[in-house]
Amino acid sequence: MADEISPLFSLPEDCIANIISFTSPKDACRATAVSLGFKSAAESDAVWDLFLPPDYKEVVSGSNSPLTCSTKKEFYFSLCESPLLIDGGKMSFRLSRSTGKKCYMLCAREVEIAWIHTPMHWTWTSLPESRFAEVAELLSVCWLEIRGTLRSQMLSPKTNYSAYLVFKLSENHYGLHCSSKASVKVVKESTTKTEGDINTVYIVPPTNRRVKFRCRRPRLLPLRNAEGRVPFSRTDGWLEIELGEFFIDEGDEFDVQIQLCETEHLNWKKGLIVEGIEVRPKE
Repeated sequence: MADEISPLFSLPEDCIANIISFTSPKDACRATAVSLGFKSAAESDAVWDLFLPPDYKEVVSGSNSPLTCSTKKEFYFSLCESPLLIDGGKMSFRLSRSTGKKCYMLCAREVEIAWIHTPMHWTWTSLPESRFAEVAELLSVCWLEIRGTLRSQMLSPKTNYSAYLVFKLSENHYGLHCSSKASVKVVKESTTKTEGDINTVYIVPPTNRRVKFRCRRPRLLPLRNAEGRVPFSRTDGWLEIELGEFFIDEGDEFDVQIQLCETEHLNWKKGLIVEGIEVRPKE
């Protein structure tokens, strides 16, 4: 076996780096254990620059707190582990650790919420655990409707994405156990065609209104059952519920419209704390 791989070890470092750049961030990290030559190539800026999105410089230039990293590898993992606030703090940007695909979260201020401008129904507050300056807290409504919109050009091409509502529940929440309708629709201006499925979701699972949401690994996958989708705990302390999926192909240009509605039961609701809507690759 050693004789079979020995020619590879004799390649110049830039050739090895070029080969590694066609793999993945995970494979590049594994390659550092092969030999000192592989370690140097696998950690080179030439490799990790190709793992970053082509437009990453433009995206991060919109941040008020630019990253200061000594290597592209360090820069890559900083973007994976610490979401970067961009566009004046209206949204956050990070990378998927395993793929380098782009992930965004719209803050509650950038999301359309029915009755948000009526103080008796909603209020704006600050939470130390939120990445954003403000979150929206539901005081009392019977008509719950939350919408967010993203342009497809912001996201990584040839990627399956999911959209999530990121939220908390106050101690005295009520009325949120009813099923809601969620959708992620692709609106193509050129064909005036709208595509997307309607999903049933539960902000509070109906089996137990005070259920302890089970914790999961950082790689989060939605639970589906006969009744609908339910929330899971995130590693950042918030809850999330998957609203729907969509695919971004090369060259796609359309609006991604994300919506959560509970307008059928019309019971009074309280205690939903909305941080935002996150869009990230399905893994």
